Amino acid sequence: MRKNIEVKARCADLVAARRAARQIGARRQGLLLQTDTYFNVRRGRLKLREIRGERAELIWYQRPNRAAARDSDYVIVPVADPAALKMALCLGLGMRSVVKKRRELWMYRNVRIHLDQVEQLGSFIELEAVISTNHSPAVSRRRLDVLVDALEIAKTDQLATSYGELIRRA
Repeated sequence: MRKNIEVKARCADLVAARRAARQIGARRQGLLLQTDTYFNVRRGRLKLREIRGERAELIWYQRPNRAAARDSDYVIVPVADPAALKMALCLGLGMRSVVKKRRELWMYRNVRIHLDQVEQLGSFIELEAVISTNHSPAVSRRRLDVLVDALEIAKTDQLATSYGELIRRA
């Protein structure tokens, strides 16, 4: 199982966030058009992520719902036939929500910076520090703190839950 530490927040100005990411030394990795279909599960969250023109993957993850940096455990499985898998999961588990987003991906050391435009919800910034043998939780938390300051992410803008839950509430 993989681990990361993440922060998610509303972002009123993606242009300013992009500029700040560039100034701190982050590198743009590309633009991803993603559709995440969430399914009903008893524990954690399960979603099928389809990335237009690239790939699909099934992602299970579990993390606390709190509006601050939080640990997340996750598993990613490549998917060869996303349409068939989506049908099977919808029939077996039931669909919870669908999230469509335009994601600009940046990297700052081991931290993925996502500048997201989410249909029906607006603009957000998400930071994911990937924990590994080369990047400890302590180092990763410090890097998140640096990025939160550099990108001017206010505590009042930080969110406790997933886009899937926000869509269900909208």
